[in-house]
Amino acid sequence: MKNIMIGVRFFIAATILTGLFYPVFITLIGQAFFPQSSNGRLDLIGQQFDQDKYFWPRPSSQGYNPLPSGGSNLSPTSKQLKDIVEERKQKLLKADPTKTADEIPADLIYASASGLDPHISPAAAVFQVERVAKARGLDSAKKDEIIKLIDKLTEGRDFGVLGEPRVNVLTLNAELDKLAK
Repeated sequence: MKNIMIGVRFFIAATILTGLFYPVFITLIGQAFFPQSSNGRLDLIGQQFDQDKYFWPRPSSQGYNPLPSGGSNLSPTSKQLKDIVEERKQKLLKADPTKTADEIPADLIYASASGLDPHISPAAAVFQVERVAKARGLDSAKKDEIIKLIDKLTEGRDFGVLGEPRVNVLTLNAELDKLAK
């Protein structure tokens, strides 16, 4: 009976610690140091853009739905994955016939593990400039402005060492709409 009471007390203490104190503690830290991110932002989840006048995000195997977030789990040797990648390549090449398949950055043809990445590489953004400028009827001077905008919005590595430089597609497209006005 003594062991059962020890177990019950431990269960209650662990439940209070991990179910109450820890979440409150983490919430307070988030609110104190990262208030904008901890409250959630629309630009933290990938959004679908498929019009030529917008930069396209990284593909999502979940259709940008945050509920079943995750990758496709297809093997690199999967015929289905190869077909999907080839279809994505053809879509990009059809949208911009001046490009070749070798020029396509990997993040424009492979979905992320979460299926919700809001970022693309600066190379993926630059790859799309010609298509976006043509769809918007912009001249070469405006194309240069778009490239400057990509440079301005490129986020560096976290803490200077983690991750890769990236561009938030939603922010880029919002700024692009402002530029066009």
